[in-house]
Amino acid sequence: MRGRYPVRIKTKIMIICLTVIILPVFVMTINSYRSSERLLEHNYRNLLKDLAKQTNIRIDEFLKDVEKITLLAGNGLSSTLSATMEGSYPIQDYLRFGGEQNENSAYNILMNYIMMKDRVFSIYLYNLNGGADLFVSPNQPINYDFKVANELWFKKFMHTKDRTITLTTRIDEQLQNKVLAVSHARKIYDGTTGKLLGVIVVSIDIRFIEIVNSNLQEALRSRFMIVDADDKIVYNPDDRLIGTLFRDNVRPDEFKNIVVTNPLSQQEWTTYLYMPMDELTDEGEILGRNLITLAIVMSLFALIISVFLSNVITRPIKKLMNNIRFVEKGQFERVEDIGSRDEFGHLSGRFIKMSYELKQLIERVQQEESEKAAAEIKALHSQINPHFLYNTLGSVKWIASMQKADKIVDMTEALISMLRYATRLDGTLVSVREELDNVMNYITIQNVRYYNSIQTVYEIEETLLDYRIPKMIMQPIIENAIFHGFAELEEEGMITVTIGSSGNDLMIIIRDNGSGMDQAMVQELTESWTATQGGAKGIGLYNVQRRIQLHFGEGYGIRAESRLGEGTAFYILLPGIPG
Repeated sequence: MRGRYPVRIKTKIMIICLTVIILPVFVMTINSYRSSERLLEHNYRNLLKDLAKQTNIRIDEFLKDVEKITLLAGNGLSSTLSATMEGSYPIQDYLRFGGEQNENSAYNILMNYIMMKDRVFSIYLYNLNGGADLFVSPNQPINYDFKVANELWFKKFMHTKDRTITLTTRIDEQLQNKVLAVSHARKIYDGTTGKLLGVIVVSIDIRFIEIVNSNLQEALRSRFMIVDADDKIVYNPDDRLIGTLFRDNVRPDEFKNIVVTNPLSQQEWTTYLYMPMDELTDEGEILGRNLITLAIVMSLFALIISVFLSNVITRPIKKLMNNIRFVEKGQFERVEDIGSRDEFGHLSGRFIKMSYELKQLIERVQQEESEKAAAEIKALHSQINPHFLYNTLGSVKWIASMQKADKIVDMTEALISMLRYATRLDGTLVSVREELDNVMNYITIQNVRYYNSIQTVYEIEETLLDYRIPKMIMQPIIENAIFHGFAELEEEGMITVTIGSSGNDLMIIIRDNGSGMDQAMVQELTESWTATQGGAKGIGLYNVQRRIQLHFGEGYGIRAESRLGEGTAFYILLPGIPG
């Protein structure tokens, strides 16, 4: 069962309470919303029917007015409504006799008709009596190259006895802009002889539908269509669909939309008005929001009740779990009694007693480890004194054999300073300045032995002189450079001590120009100071490495870089501890 994520008792209680209360609330909410949605759908369907009926009435009236215009223009009464023969038939007069005066009269009366209907159509008067045609358009330039006599519909119209014809939406070739238009054509006969004089065509810009529908909301205008008896689209807000078949890919889905159809009385056309189910006005949204708000309030109430009940039951368990976490983190002082008189209270008491005993055991182990580390540091610290003292006394013995009394004085003073520094018991950390003074004393002693052949260069950041570092960490490395790096060097030896910052840490670099080492020797030396007791060549370096890591951890210590014949560089990384 270890692979399964545990479910808390509090969570189980909350789930049960929430399920018992919230589930019925949501069932009632969903049922109420669906019932209200059906009622809204019924009401809006009736509303759309009324809107479609009113729109159809306006379209029928517009088309009826256009038909009256062709009737009046072709058969009767001028703008003066004269009952006499002369001047009563301006259109027929123009077709019979032509002439500028008759043309102006015909043009004016036709333009008056156009102005009365918001300039949404053009009128073309085609003369079949040998005279010129007349084109009246308020906004569009005329295409005079177009010949209506070549059109198939015109030829058929001329061979039938029908006096009028209505053409479904098509491109009006008589206009240069080739707008989409619905056309109504009427034959004009001589009132006295009955001779066919011409044909009047009213080309209605299909945009007249948008003017008629201006009272509809914009969303509804975009969902209004007209389809003719041949199932071709007469009008659609998308001009690309006009003239195409009203197939299923265009026809609105009645399962997803409220669809209302209504026939026009003037033409064999049917209007379609639809609205998506998911857009049933703000009223449905308000109802939905109210129901959702009610459900949320009930759910919050259920959540509060479930949280209260679960807290009452699980509070002792939670306190006991907190005590366990405190013990895991070593915060024994924060363990407290849970204040319960049941089985959890008894369990808590036993746990507190166990944690107290565990705390005592950990403190005892930590004290023993601390004492052990201090003893090891002390042993390592004392180990270095005989090491450099042996070499120094050897130098004194050698100088004495050469009877150099003044040199013995210098060496003795330097040795006294070093012994005083090494045996100080005022702490394990000293300043960089003090450590450098000890290095200089050591160099003084070695220069007596080597006839001042050891040159020392110091590159120190002044701000770092008061930083705190472990005692006696630089002298063993310089000693290693002198006795091993300069042993076979015939020219002067050069030691460079550089102390600088490395982020938040302190970096000490000690370089020499000695004989250097190949990579195998560097590896051997590194292993010697990382071994348990250090090798014969690395006892001083082992001592330094061990003390640094005991003080500051494995992330700090020494590393070496060297090339044979080019010298050696030791890098000492320490934490930056301001003085």
